[in-house]
Amino acid sequence: MRKKTSPPEAVGSFAIQKKSMKIRYLMLCLMASLVAVLGYAQSCLVPAPQHYLPANGYFNIERTMTIGYEADVLRDAADYLNQYLNIETCERADADIRLHLDATLDSEAYRLDIACDGITIAGGDYGGVFNGIVTLMQMLPSEVYSDDLELPARVECCRVEDAPRFEHRGFMLDVCRTWMDKGAVMAYIDLLAYHKINHLRLHLTDDEAWRIEIKSHPELAEVGGFRGGDSPIWPRYGKWNERWGGYYTQEDIREMVDYARVRNIVIVPEIDLPGHSLCMATMHPEILCNYEPNTSAAFGYDTRSAFCPSNEENYTLLEDIIGEICELFPSEYIHIGGDEVDMSQWRRCPDCQSFMQRHNMASTEALQAYFMTRLGDMVARYDKQAAVWNEAIDGGRLDDGTLVYGWESVKECRRAAAEGYATVVMPGQYFYFDMKQTPREPGHDWAAIFDCRKVYEFSLPSAGFTAEEQGSVVGFEGSFFSEVYASHNPENSDYIHYQTFPRMVSLSEICWTNSDERDWEAFYRRMVAHYDRLDAMGVAYRLMPPVVKYEDGVLAVTTDDHSPIYYRREPMNVEMLYREPIATATPAEYSFVARRGRAQSPEAAVASHFKTITPSFKFSSSMADRERFSFEKAEGYGRLARTTRAADVGDWVMYTFDTPVKCRRMKVATGNFQLPRYLFENGYVEVSYDGVQFHRVGELECGAFVIEYPARPIKAVRITCTSQGNGAEWVSVQPPTIWPLL
Repeated sequence: MRKKTSPPEAVGSFAIQKKSMKIRYLMLCLMASLVAVLGYAQSCLVPAPQHYLPANGYFNIERTMTIGYEADVLRDAADYLNQYLNIETCERADADIRLHLDATLDSEAYRLDIACDGITIAGGDYGGVFNGIVTLMQMLPSEVYSDDLELPARVECCRVEDAPRFEHRGFMLDVCRTWMDKGAVMAYIDLLAYHKINHLRLHLTDDEAWRIEIKSHPELAEVGGFRGGDSPIWPRYGKWNERWGGYYTQEDIREMVDYARVRNIVIVPEIDLPGHSLCMATMHPEILCNYEPNTSAAFGYDTRSAFCPSNEENYTLLEDIIGEICELFPSEYIHIGGDEVDMSQWRRCPDCQSFMQRHNMASTEALQAYFMTRLGDMVARYDKQAAVWNEAIDGGRLDDGTLVYGWESVKECRRAAAEGYATVVMPGQYFYFDMKQTPREPGHDWAAIFDCRKVYEFSLPSAGFTAEEQGSVVGFEGSFFSEVYASHNPENSDYIHYQTFPRMVSLSEICWTNSDERDWEAFYRRMVAHYDRLDAMGVAYRLMPPVVKYEDGVLAVTTDDHSPIYYRREPMNVEMLYREPIATATPAEYSFVARRGRAQSPEAAVASHFKTITPSFKFSSSMADRERFSFEKAEGYGRLARTTRAADVGDWVMYTFDTPVKCRRMKVATGNFQLPRYLFENGYVEVSYDGVQFHRVGELECGAFVIEYPARPIKAVRITCTSQGNGAEWVSVQPPTIWPLL
């Protein structure tokens, strides 16, 4: 047992901490006084209004009052507000809360007047009135979002004149890789509406699933909406061998579209073509290019994923699909994809090569442009415009009305804008909210690792957009691709909330405000004030990590939002409330997390707590490895290894250490670092202390297992597969992650 000591300096450190806490308290009091002077709205609203003029007095919303609308078009807006206030609505101009249209205001602009004798919300259109309602709700007690608002409720008198900077304030939900049912989508629509996001793009089709009913081809959803079990669709991103998934009926779509409309949100459907079509090809192999693939490595699965552009019958099938999509969605735009097409399939296809020769096409990019133009023409026949990913413009000019979503980089966004396309700016480095927020948090990392501050600090001038290019930008869009979500209990919304909030708050701010000047500290104060609302909304948002300092034998932990802090001390797994600095000679044993309602921060600790070691080891397996991703290269801890085929029952991978490893924790994992894919879907883990005898220690979870506090130094670890196939052409194997004894 280690002997714990408390250094003599600890008493002095406690005194310093108490003094620091007193100073912080005085600062909070000063901030509260500032809020009283400036007005609540100006200090706490997100996004910040363009113009705010405080006035003397308050208005009390009483149970006996009414919400009046002067035009029938505003009836839905009145009913929406009534859901939260629970007072009578009527078509009258002399109500206590008055909604009306003002032709002098621009689209989505509003004027909110709160006087001692009533509230008036004027809008240039329905969207403007709705935006005014959103602002009014933020000025009410946060309980308005949780159906706990007690009337009378007091709001301070003021005038707000406001309008959005960008017409497109968007967010994309990938409901394809990980299924989200109608109720989950509608709940998310509410969260978008609370933040004045006015476009929701639904990523409805991809290699892994087809999520929308097409009546002329019911098999697309009925088969393509499910994977695992007896489904012919590859099981990746599902629930392993369990049949799981779903799709939206056309009635579901109509309900969601109308639900969104009331909340000033347009749903933009995305049918991702011509690539990302593996799911559809499973049911319609005739859409694929004319060559025989090698399916032996993937247990008979065909890995071809792209439509053959030279096959005229494909366009007949797509006419059916596009026609039904256009009739279902009132959106001006239909997103038809155009990203990440595996054009090697077209280069191997004799029909595509012959087609390119006949039409003098110099590149497969030109072939893609031909395909996208054909789809754009289909969309145009329904008086709509095509929207595409930025790669779709690589092969030639598309219709001038095409909307381009720039995702690959700022450079590609600028290129689309410079070529005169209406451009939605959403480079993954800033706006893909499925990315990790710190290296140790869940999520992807291929684009960047960033939190809400990086989102907030993005601006067009700082990103290099010229004045002319800025003129083509219609707005920004965040996105959440859901591959990793499959491993985080998707029936529970905590993970998607954590990934998207408060980054969504930052997105809302930069979409709305006119200024490109960024003041993070001022914005962060407003965002922290917004936490009460997020709590009431039931959002499991991410808090900023606590700051951990170790000086003179004392661990001191603070948060800049004053959320409660909890700690654990290894090897015990008991969470305790942090009340005061901790005197300790072993700071690495402690880790800290801030919590607030459903919200929490990432884990924080001194650097040595997270230290890992890289003892020498050798990979071995029942499966051969690939030359480019060999076991030998992965043994250097810098990369993954790949096998030459998918896994079968009884296949195994083993780590054998040169010298038995002493550690407190060891993680072994199949699959990619960031994706629940290319893994052993089911299996178990064995440990050997002598390299001869093995002892079973547990079952794989999402392809991985963590060995906690092994009783003896580990000589070898073996992972054995208990399922056939893994929805892929190979198995990825990760080097072990090993945490040393503290």
